[in-house]
Amino acid sequence: MKRFARLEQIRRMDPYREATEVYRLSVAYEFPWDFTRALELALYRTYAVPSIGRLLAETAELTERTQQRYDDTSLLLDAVVEHGFGSDEGKTAIRRINQMHRSYDISNDDMRYVLCTFVVVPKRWIDAYGWRRMSRHEIVASVVHYRTLGRHMGIKDIPETYEEFESCLDGYEAAHFAWDEEARRVSDATLDLMSSWYPRPLAPLLRTTTLALLDDSLLRVFRYTPPSAATRAWVRRAVRLRGRAVRLLPPRSAPHFARQNWEIKGYPYGYRLDDLGTRPVAGVRGCPVRHVAASDAEAG
Repeated sequence: MKRFARLEQIRRMDPYREATEVYRLSVAYEFPWDFTRALELALYRTYAVPSIGRLLAETAELTERTQQRYDDTSLLLDAVVEHGFGSDEGKTAIRRINQMHRSYDISNDDMRYVLCTFVVVPKRWIDAYGWRRMSRHEIVASVVHYRTLGRHMGIKDIPETYEEFESCLDGYEAAHFAWDEEARRVSDATLDLMSSWYPRPLAPLLRTTTLALLDDSLLRVFRYTPPSAATRAWVRRAVRLRGRAVRLLPPRSAPHFARQNWEIKGYPYGYRLDDLGTRPVAGVRGCPVRHVAASDAEAG
């Protein structure tokens, strides 16, 4: 197979009717490493909205069980990509996502913003660091895939185009990004988790490398000291060079899904989708006393 053969295949597909299939080719074949990094960054950005960051701190899930929550989020979202919305696995994953979210008082605006990060951040990352830019077919498919996910999650007023997703994200961040001490705790725990994946002596270097990839708005809102201009330039150039090297490699012959990522460390003996995620207790750690019942129909 030639390097751009799969892109040619994608361009022959309908990004509206075959959205998840196109998105799967992009995620699992064309850019698996890039999508993993970009979706990590997408979720990380949401901590900078105080209503989101504070809630995550109250639950303590991302400060005390950081690895497990990272694993669960990756595995549940990717189950839908791998198996599709109509599959038993996809329905189970969406049901678990809804059961967790509906145990908390999360505004529709915050939910919609998080959805926007899943669409916008990967495109921006891949256009900057990937071995090629995302095609219009892939962008449209990503929009349709996440619009479908958003509808299954009951999110209202979902943007219809990539440009609307991008405008919604940028506007929400401009209006809501702000310092919050509890959100900073969640941010620190996440940075510590990412450093823990590598030998301990490398932790300071890895933390600096991660900070060098963050934009000024995130560094400012979390009150991190920005790495030097030279460090930021070196790190970003290195990631771009990785993309250029990947371009020279033969295309991937087998899919790579999130469950295959070596960063997923919490389930060495396997897992069941229905067991993933949290089981909030009423009145404890940000969970309201009154729960909204979640039925199987949520995933239908």
